Amino acid sequence: MKFGKNICILNVGGTKYAFTREVIKDFPLRRVSRLHSCSSEKEVLEVCDDYDRERNEFFFDRHSEAFVFIMLYVRSGKLRFVPQMCELSFYNEMIYWGLESSHLEFCCQRRLEDRMSDTYTYFSEEDIKTEVESRGEEDQVSRFASESGNARWLERMRRTFEEPASSVAAQILASVSVVFVIMSMVILCASTLPDWDTAKNNTVEEHRIIEAVCIGWFTAECIVRFIVSRDKCEFVRRPLNIIDLLAITPYYVSVAVTALTGENPQLQRAGVTLRVLRMMRIFWLIKLARHFLGLQTLGLTLRRCYREMVMLLVFVCVAMAIFSALAQLLEHGLDLETSNEDYASIPAACWWVIISMTTVGYGDMYPITIPGRVLGGLCVVSGIVLLALPITFIYHSFVQCYHELKFRSARCVRSLSSEFLN
Repeated sequence: MKFGKNICILNVGGTKYAFTREVIKDFPLRRVSRLHSCSSEKEVLEVCDDYDRERNEFFFDRHSEAFVFIMLYVRSGKLRFVPQMCELSFYNEMIYWGLESSHLEFCCQRRLEDRMSDTYTYFSEEDIKTEVESRGEEDQVSRFASESGNARWLERMRRTFEEPASSVAAQILASVSVVFVIMSMVILCASTLPDWDTAKNNTVEEHRIIEAVCIGWFTAECIVRFIVSRDKCEFVRRPLNIIDLLAITPYYVSVAVTALTGENPQLQRAGVTLRVLRMMRIFWLIKLARHFLGLQTLGLTLRRCYREMVMLLVFVCVAMAIFSALAQLLEHGLDLETSNEDYASIPAACWWVIISMTTVGYGDMYPITIPGRVLGGLCVVSGIVLLALPITFIYHSFVQCYHELKFRSARCVRSLSSEFLN
């Protein structure tokens, strides 16, 4: 620092701190130590918000109380969160002054990691887009005001089809969509009944008409949502839209094949493939997640707890490999004369292990030797313990997800109520 007095004053949110140049040079906070290398007032203003040359005072428009705790870290080497302050806000202050999360105490590091994990998962891709839209809401309003009425109409249509809680019309449209999903599932289930093929032709034709109407509704809905979507590529990549496409396409393929070839027995293999694809319509039930809080909570919980789910899967696979090998050895490998043929191979024993660890116990296979029964008891107890370990994390995440989504839903209901009253 080639200008100013020997004493430097840091004004952080109205609180002043006086340091000498030598202290500033070796200051533990990178942003403060950068002041020493500044050779001009322009460089100083790149580090701080304002500078008073007469008093050699550097102004930082930051949280004063957070800087007090950061200064305590400079003096004592221990950094903890400010009480009654958001962890993410304090973390932003730390980043501004040149600190990292590793400088925090271990207990505060865990709090920060949990908060960051919750925030990252809570704001999904759609939520991030919504947040970006809200930040630029004024720009978008002015832009839409300057655009034609057609563009505003498309935006309103997009919100109506994509966001069921955005308006009363969107709620009505979502309710109609749910009715068609339920009707389609009923028709799909009825078509698998043994008496379906022997039913009266009139009944079958009525069901086919209802099925065609449902498919027509889903097709029209999918086409409209594609037309009014902002990003067509992003629309195609969404999982729910892929499921819609896979559920709709087999119907039109089967209609086209039947119209062109009739009941040709040479297409029996293709008919089996079409029936498999037709059963994929059962995934339309996932569409109900847009309208029901419980399914949304389940989906969000699975997204947040994918690490715990992988850990649970690893536990089960390791235990299954160990117990299946021991079961095959004790029941079949040691005594060939009285061997249990149900345990002739390790893959066959894996089925017994999985139904024992989950305490299902179909009874289709069971150990007959004393060592095998002892192993079976250990397998059951180990399964209970291994399955219970990650369940606690998943349960707490489920409760947290439920409260967050319930808060969102209540906020949407309030906005709908105000819209309805207006």
